[in-house]
Parts: sequence; C-alpha cells; structure tokens
Amino acid sequence: MIWDKLRGEFVDIIEWLDDTNDTLVYRFEHHDHAIKVGAQLTVREGQAAVFVNEGQIADVFGPGRYELRTQNLPILTKLLSWEYGFESPFKAEVYFVSTRQFTDRKWGTKNPVILRDPSIGPVRVRAFGTYSFRAGDPATLIREVVGTDGRFVTGEITDQLRHAIVSRFADVLGESRIPLYELAAKYDELAETIGERMSAEMSGYGLILAGLLVQNISLPEAVEQALDERSKMGLIGDMDAYMKYKSAQAVGEAAKQDGGAAGQMMGMGMGFAMGNQMAGQMSGAAPHGAVPPPLPRAFYLAEQGHRHGPFDENVLRAMIGEGRVTPASLVWTAGMDGWSPAGQAPATAALFNQQAPPPPPPPA
Repeated sequence: MIWDKLRGEFVDIIEWLDDTNDTLVYRFEHHDHAIKVGAQLTVREGQAAVFVNEGQIADVFGPGRYELRTQNLPILTKLLSWEYGFESPFKAEVYFVSTRQFTDRKWGTKNPVILRDPSIGPVRVRAFGTYSFRAGDPATLIREVVGTDGRFVTGEITDQLRHAIVSRFADVLGESRIPLYELAAKYDELAETIGERMSAEMSGYGLILAGLLVQNISLPEAVEQALDERSKMGLIGDMDAYMKYKSAQAVGEAAKQDGGAAGQMMGMGMGFAMGNQMAGQMSGAAPHGAVPPPLPRAFYLAEQGHRHGPFDENVLRAMIGEGRVTPASLVWTAGMDGWSPAGQAPATAALFNQQAPPPPPPPA
C-alpha cells in the first residue's frame, strides 16, 4: 500500500497545453517528483521538449508521442551512468519550447536616424515596421537566453531584437546612399538586407528571423514639404508660364471678391495687361544686339477713394471704349503733379478723341 502511494507520486504523463500567445519556453512543473521510466511524453506540433540534468542539456524531442526509456534517452542515460537497463524513476527538468512563429512584433526608431542624402545633405529620418521570429535551436535558446526561467515570454527578448533591428537599419540605410525620393521604392530591398544581417545574431540566441517588413520611413515635415514643391515643379515644367497662369487666376478671383465697377475694371485692366505681356513674350525674345522696346507707360485710376492700376495705354483705350473710363475719371501717370480728370490730362485727353465710331459700311 505504501508502494502504491509512492508510485502515485511518480510522473507518468508529460505534456504542455499552451493557453497563452506569448510563452516561448515553459518548464514542466512536477514539484520535484521523479519521472517514471516508461512515462508518456507528448510533444505537439509547434513544440519541442528539452531534458536538462543538473543544469546540463541532455535529450531534445520533436513533435510526437514517446515512451521514455533508456533507448530514446541516450544522452541522459550516459549522464546518469545507466550502463545497464534502468527501470527506476529518475529526476530531470523538462522544458517545452514553442517553435511556432511569433508574428506582428513591432520595431521602430525611438530617436531619429541621421541620413546623408546625396543631393540635400544630412537629414533626420524615422522608420517603423514589423517582424516575426521563432525558436530555431531549442537547446541554444535555453542555454544562452532562458537559463532556469520557469516561464520565458517573448517580451523578455523582443526589446533586444528591436534594438538590434534599429541598429542594422541605420547601418544599411547609411551605406546604401539611396536618395530620399527613392526610399519608398526600396523598402523590400532594405528589409532583405537587414534580415540577412540579423540572421547571424539571432542564431546565437537560438532564434530564427522568420520575416521583416519596413512599413514606413518618414522625413521631417519641412523636408517633406520641400520634396512636394520639387515634385510640383517637375509637373509644371515651364515655371514662367505657370506663374502667369496663377497670376491670371488671382486677378479673376480678386475681381469677383472686390465687386462693383471698380473690381471689374481692375480685373479687366490687369487681365488685358497680362495678356499683352504674355503675347509679347510668346512672340519670341529680341535678337541679340537689338535695342529693347521702351517700357509701356503706366496709368492709375482713382475711384471712391481707391486706386486701381497700373494700366498701359492699350488697356486704358479699351476701357474708354467700353465706357468704364470717362473724361471725368481721375487719372495719374508719371510726370503729372496730381490726379486730374482723364479728359483734361494731356497724357489721356487725346485717347478720347480717337474713340469716334467708324462710319457705316458702304452698301452692298
């Protein structure tokens, strides 16, 4: 009866049902009870079982069901000096190692990384992404990282892995000398190179880097705005024509917002002036050595306490023809002492004499 009680304390089933999502290594707890020879060991898919005797790693089992005897415990048999068949209970620590992938681990730069761009010089960048890993060599993992920890979770190693990835990222990015505007097209190449450099370090921990992604490399806001402006300039092409177009749009908006005859007059006048300027430039530059034409004379109009202009003579003539400028409209141009009615000012009076309507056409 005493023998039956002692036999009941011997461990005869060894298994681990993992109900967590972050346990990397779990030590099978048998409270110093001996393991019975012939005990059943069950190792499920995504697991490995490691037997440790007095701190020394012995046998490692992959997925399957085992009956523990001297035949499948060769290293432990040797350590315990079981020269002949052994049927008595024995003591050993059993560690279960999860060999499945641990996915969606985050990495990112805590502080900016300084990158020297070939065209604009030093720039600070930040980056982040994800990686996944799994146990590759259970014995090395226990020997180098876990030690005697009864439950080792991923959080105890992910900080170290994240720091290593960030360090490799800085090295790879600095050595690549990829221009900033090409970084988005090089994420896969950067991740592949970082992964290659991480593999050797992780194998020293008994781990395998299963995957790594660079999700984003961000630049300071000022640099991003500068790159946006450079992109816009590339799309625009002819900056001179673009500026004329934008100015014409602004004039139209100003005329709408100003309202009344003054706003319409100003908008039409400036539109005529810009149209003449663009037409002159589209006709081609002056030949080398030719005398440039004199600058057009600028006229200003005053209405209800507001000044409008400048307008050249052609624009002013068109405004007179439409009745927007009358002989009583106040006008000023360089050389005049002050504002004067347009019909009396020597510079503009002659424009009203030229507005006589043409005679009717001859009969058919």
